[in-house]
Amino acid sequence: MSNLEELVQEINRFEAIISEWDESQRCVAVGLKRAIEALHKAALTNLIKSLKQESMSALRDAVADEVVYAVLLYHELVKPPKAPLAQRIQIAIEEVRPGLNSHNGDVELVAIKPPDTVEVRLIGTCNSCPASTLTLSQGVEQAIKNHCPEITKVVAVNNNPTVKNTNSGLISPFSSKITSTWIKVATIDQVPEFSVLAVQLAGNSLILHRQGATVKCYRNACTHLGSPLEEGKVENTIITCPFHGFQYSLETGKCLTAPDVSLQSYLVKIKDDKIFVKLQK
Repeated sequence: MSNLEELVQEINRFEAIISEWDESQRCVAVGLKRAIEALHKAALTNLIKSLKQESMSALRDAVADEVVYAVLLYHELVKPPKAPLAQRIQIAIEEVRPGLNSHNGDVELVAIKPPDTVEVRLIGTCNSCPASTLTLSQGVEQAIKNHCPEITKVVAVNNNPTVKNTNSGLISPFSSKITSTWIKVATIDQVPEFSVLAVQLAGNSLILHRQGATVKCYRNACTHLGSPLEEGKVENTIITCPFHGFQYSLETGKCLTAPDVSLQSYLVKIKDDKIFVKLQK
């Protein structure tokens, strides 16, 4: 029997048999297996050292055999093959895409420029906004570098004209258009002083924070990748994003981690202990 698949099936057959034994018997079998594996790994390590000194070509020929390669890989004596660079970049992009899509944003690969540069395009709400640089560096760029350590530069390109945001309150890259009107969202006693209250309003998730009789309202989305803030720790009127640690002042909405961006804020008024929030156009 020399076929790799048949050899693996035979091992699996015996492992299935052993799994039916009682615990004391399984421990003996597992101990024997580990001892044999340790012996084999030591022998293979010495063999590889010897072949490296005598003939690298002979070592390459040996590793080319699928059975030899499988055993060396099992003992971590060779590195697993890397997926092509383009494939690893796409895996990285798919990793961050759900967070961007949830706020009507996206990213696409534009070009790979060897040896160390990748060009991407931020699209949707991620494009042409004050927090796009943060989205690129903390989200897309980090994911690509994690999967592709040979890439050291991730550059955002933009082929679209810049669109000016006429609403100065919309600073987050994940803001959306909503109707301008006052809507009751809660009562004073429902909003904790040392935490936040999350509310849903016209399809938007918001957080409320109270200091005495003053209530502040912000979009429930971290400016990093739009992660919800409602489960974040609040201490000394500072909330920390539970996902990536970005911090914000609940008094001003200002981001303390990346000062150039802030939480999107909403106007609040209180009448007869009822809290109203104005949704802006």
